[in-house]
Amino acid sequence: MRCSLNLLVVPETQKLRALALAALFAFAFSVPCSLFPNPSAAQSPTYNLGRTPTEEEIRAAGLSIGPDGKDLPPGSGTAKEGAKIYAQRCAACHGPTGAEGEVSAKGRRPAPPLVGGKGTLTSPKPVRTVGSFWPYASTLWDYINRAMPLFAEGSLSANEVYAVTAFVLFQNGIIQENDVLDAKTLPKVQMPNRNGFLPLRPEWKAPPVDPNRVP
Repeated sequence: MRCSLNLLVVPETQKLRALALAALFAFAFSVPCSLFPNPSAAQSPTYNLGRTPTEEEIRAAGLSIGPDGKDLPPGSGTAKEGAKIYAQRCAACHGPTGAEGEVSAKGRRPAPPLVGGKGTLTSPKPVRTVGSFWPYASTLWDYINRAMPLFAEGSLSANEVYAVTAFVLFQNGIIQENDVLDAKTLPKVQMPNRNGFLPLRPEWKAPPVDPNRVP
């Protein structure tokens, strides 16, 4: 009996689906094309929205700095210069010295501390900061350049980014206060946890083939 009921229900379902599809196609071909404007029209000046980005803005948005730092832009900065910029643009979230972090933040994750945590990565409570965890200084430059300060991302000049990067590294005891960071010196900074990660391009070597091995 169950089989006979299924035989009756399936055809009815198919009919309903066919009718629904037919109605959908009929509606689609009957609606005037004016209701679906050409997507390229959204770029026309008639909408009066936005503007064409400048070449400099396009380059800045597409800038990506790898661990080798080969794409770092011209510019330079020291921790002494970066201290003033950090106090004005970064301390409100990360704390006066960078070790405090943000206790709480409404509607978002609190800003983490940037300083400290050295020697804690193998402990039950590791503290992952720029100084204790990050393997490359160029990554710090790239992150500050792209995402900081909050709500004003990309507003720092290359010199300011170098200076703030230097300040954070100085606070972690990685460089000296008057060391100049630029496209040549920044990639050479040895981070404490540089060897705590796998190599960038791990070389995998196949084990020697054992002629006596049975498949």
